[in-house]
Amino acid sequence: MDDHQNPLSLRAPRLRPGDQVRIVAPACPPGREEVDRGVQLLTSWGLRAELGEHVFDQWGYMAGRDEDRVFDLNAAFRDPAVRAVIAARGGKGAYRIVDDLDTDALRRDPKPVVGFSDITHLHLALWSRCRLASLHGPFVKRDDTYTGPASAESLRRALMTTGPVTLHRDPSEATADVTVEGTATGVLIGGNLDAIRTETGAGLPSLRGAILFLEHQRGTGLGEVDRALTQLTRSRALDGVRGVALGQFLGFESDADDPTLGGWGIHDVLRDRLAPLGVPVLGGLPAGHGNNPPTIPLGVQATIDTATGTLTVLSAVV
Repeated sequence: MDDHQNPLSLRAPRLRPGDQVRIVAPACPPGREEVDRGVQLLTSWGLRAELGEHVFDQWGYMAGRDEDRVFDLNAAFRDPAVRAVIAARGGKGAYRIVDDLDTDALRRDPKPVVGFSDITHLHLALWSRCRLASLHGPFVKRDDTYTGPASAESLRRALMTTGPVTLHRDPSEATADVTVEGTATGVLIGGNLDAIRTETGAGLPSLRGAILFLEHQRGTGLGEVDRALTQLTRSRALDGVRGVALGQFLGFESDADDPTLGGWGIHDVLRDRLAPLGVPVLGGLPAGHGNNPPTIPLGVQATIDTATGTLTVLSAVV
């Protein structure tokens, strides 16, 4: 995959030692200790990490009022000294502020935005409004359980080098046997299924010609996954999708013992809803809400190949 295959993406310069990174909290409030660990991690790479003004605010379950959370984001977008913006945590609330993002500032001075889960709302908005390539990556809270050395190195490479990223199917993942054979190439768009569903009819960009990446957090049942995928289908949001890359769908391990589910598990729901699209589907990617998440570029050219069990994505930085 060469750069000329991806003419629409707005890609930021890669980070170099000495560059400044701003940590913000667009959703729920992070803990001070985990942010401190994140600062130490970024500093160990030679970067200069600083915090947004409202990172430790709290308003209900969110990291400060809407206007304060979006203030921190836009301040980082507008500051020419800031070369990357990293979310401290996901949770809830990013969907409330997407309409007020200063995407003109990013269009003038692109910089990578990093996060996942609720931060998917930001990734979708930034791609939709200014075609910014961003990073589906871990929050900056370094510990060996959540973000071990391999996960941290994946984030460092995605920010500071320009090589492609390749993920391999893991047979132990719940989605591993959800496969529709074939290869497909397109711009990788997506992230958390709940966030994508929420943006339907509001800020969801066109998925025509795209590879759709999906992952799902713990805490909701098979019916919610079914509803989300059905909503995307009925709204015609999946029309023209070239392929689907499935990450982790966690928390469904006990469904096999539930007699009310008729023997179905998460792989059955995914296969039932996605196979009729008639496009290649690659399951089993070890990316999402599990421990040691990799960093995946979004808004750049990607290829799924079910024969090799790989998702290969161009760098989000140049």
